[in-house]
Amino acid sequence: QVQLVESGGGLVQPGGSLRLSCVASGFSFSSAVMSWYRQGPGKERELVAGITTYDMPNYADSVKGRFIIARDNAKNTVYLQMSSLKLEDTAVYYCNAREIYSGRNAWGQGTPVTVSS
Repeated sequence: QVQLVESGGGLVQPGGSLRLSCVASGFSFSSAVMSWYRQGPGKERELVAGITTYDMPNYADSVKGRFIIARDNAKNTVYLQMSSLKLEDTAVYYCNAREIYSGRNAWGQGTPVTVSS
């Protein structure tokens, strides 16, 4: 059974930092493209960052230079280091896995991030 469990969300002041983690199980983590999405209040879900099986990252323009995505295949974990957080980063952050061979797609339950003074 594919499972993605996010953690690390919370309340942070503008300019602060948080690190999100997503622990995966039930599939071949090293063969999956891992991504972080977010859905803000009243907004559609959007891609924040992704990382390929070859460790190549990509970022939404809105987070470039502030967020870093990384993966640890030995721990079946993907991280999102968020710095210089802004009010508009407030959202529920979701982990996504897409296996490159099977095409199977999975989502975590989400972890909320609130940026507020």
